Amino acid sequence: MSGHNKWSKIKRAKGAADAKRSKQYSKILKEVAVAVREGGPDPDGNPRLRLLIQNARGCNMPKDTLNRAISKASDKDAAAMMELTFECHAPHGIALFIECLSDNNMRTVANVRSIMNKFGGTMDQNGSLSFLFTRKGVFVIPRANVTMDIDELEMTLIDGGLDEMEVDDEYITLYTAYEDFGNMVKMLDELKIECESAELQRIPNATRSLDEDNTRKVLKVIEMLEEDDDVTNVFHDLEIPDDFEE
Repeated sequence: MSGHNKWSKIKRAKGAADAKRSKQYSKILKEVAVAVREGGPDPDGNPRLRLLIQNARGCNMPKDTLNRAISKASDKDAAAMMELTFECHAPHGIALFIECLSDNNMRTVANVRSIMNKFGGTMDQNGSLSFLFTRKGVFVIPRANVTMDIDELEMTLIDGGLDEMEVDDEYITLYTAYEDFGNMVKMLDELKIECESAELQRIPNATRSLDEDNTRKVLKVIEMLEEDDDVTNVFHDLEIPDDFEE
């Protein structure tokens, strides 16, 4: 899966810039609201909720915070959360795929449009840029959570739909096709391997390079979008040099 090691670096760099704990919590809690509305509050019968509970543990969310969110989402009078996506061009033709969870469609559209207008970007029709990305399952596992030999683990996980596995000193990162995401969740559960995070990401099929000044300008657009309360993910095809990771 050529280029995915570089993408994993992009995501980790993004994560470091974006990993304000409150933002992580907000994203998970909004997704919990959607999951409970769709499949009920019992994680045993709601795979999406069960996965979110696992992700909440991975980012050390207090159990009481999570339980309150599940209880609130079960209330029939609670505000309904909508899943929204936007496909945009940042300056210099960099493609952006923006995922949001919102209880107010008009507010979210206005906020995204305002940011794009401010920085000279454009909002495109949905479907016009999605072909530039491939949706894949991405599982990040602390190495300390795995006792199995790495080669044996890789061979075992192929039956769960493993496409690619990356290993470094701290983490094992697994990639699956979109349609194999659920199979991998089930297999890791059977192996009693706990992930730090497990999610569907939109990985660019190719990345684009800009000079340092313009790279910083595009990263500013991405940062502004990520700071919006309704935005849960911003995927892009910008190549970020290693020295930008901090």
